[in-house]
Amino acid sequence: MNIYFACSITGGRKFEPIYQAITRTLLDGGHLVPTAHLAGKDVMDLEAVVEPQVVYTRDVNWIQDCDALVAEVSTPSHGVGYEVALALSLGKPVLCCYQEGQKVSKMLTGNTHSMIRVTSYRDVNQAVQVVQDFLHNLPDYL
Repeated sequence: MNIYFACSITGGRKFEPIYQAITRTLLDGGHLVPTAHLAGKDVMDLEAVVEPQVVYTRDVNWIQDCDALVAEVSTPSHGVGYEVALALSLGKPVLCCYQEGQKVSKMLTGNTHSMIRVTSYRDVNQAVQVVQDFLHNLPDYL
């Protein structure tokens, strides 16, 4: 499957090890993850040289082409919120996961859309399990 992974870039990188574990899980599962580079330590350098319009067009195209979107939302991000809303508007299944204890927008936690799942996790192992469970249940959405 083609999975769009979304995470904070400019809002903060505190959860980078979680981002890396999630993308590694997706890739090891044989999925195409066009945004896997977002989990890397060098993402700020990679994205700094790309013009905003190019990022917008590229990411919108990737979301249009994806089968589902997985977002780590522990760190607030305008971009991730936009990507989640766009994916839902296109009828894509969306997983928003976040570390227990983090404040997450009520626009996500209160969302009752049938295609979104918002779930907390305690640690990296549980985060990976949440993603695996979502992927296992994707046929229910499709």
